[in-house]
Amino acid sequence: MSRTSCYYFYSAATVIAIAGVLHLVMASNVLSRGTNNTGIFFLACGIVQLFLVIPMIRRWGRPWYVAGIVGTIALIVLYGMTRIHNPITSRALSINYIGIGTEVFQIAFIIIAAIIIARETRREAPQVSQKEVTR
Repeated sequence: MSRTSCYYFYSAATVIAIAGVLHLVMASNVLSRGTNNTGIFFLACGIVQLFLVIPMIRRWGRPWYVAGIVGTIALIVLYGMTRIHNPITSRALSINYIGIGTEVFQIAFIIIAAIIIARETRREAPQVSQKEVTR
């Protein structure tokens, strides 16, 4: 494993861990105000994102990376949906710094995980020699 590949894996693990910790901070803030459903949701998101650190560091493979990307995209879409007036919440929720920070780290995770998948796909592709091309 090259040094650059290690950089990508550890960077992805770091940014998703930060997003997970921020979700846990939001969970504690929301639970202290008595909003249990939202607090439990943030708690679950934080725990799952902290768990995603393990597949990134241990390099468990593409299914785990794709699952992390899909789940993170779902959280970003949900965040966006709840910040505009919609039939689910019947109002637009406020935007705060912790929420914005969480979204930035989640977007960074998606980008880095996509780079990891692209590099692994390129590395696994069969190499065609010049002799085979000329035949």
